[in-house]
Amino acid sequence: MSKENVTFRLDSHKRQVLDAIAAGMDRDRSYILNEAIAVYLEMHQWQIDEIQQGLAEAEAGDFVSDTEAQAMFAQLTDAS
Repeated sequence: MSKENVTFRLDSHKRQVLDAIAAGMDRDRSYILNEAIAVYLEMHQWQIDEIQQGLAEAEAGDFVSDTEAQAMFAQLTDAS
């Protein structure tokens, strides 16, 4: 996999925290940034996939029944 340089601005406090994390892990800043971006992308791709799955189910008419929805609502609101 090829690598490319990306430049962006980061406020000084975030850079200090980033550098402290990198030092604590005995890694360079680039490693920490790559790990953080990988986690961010994975999380957002999961969210997009779930939304698309939900839309496909809705378009196919695959909904829960009123009884199932009411039971779930009751379960969530009675958790005291």
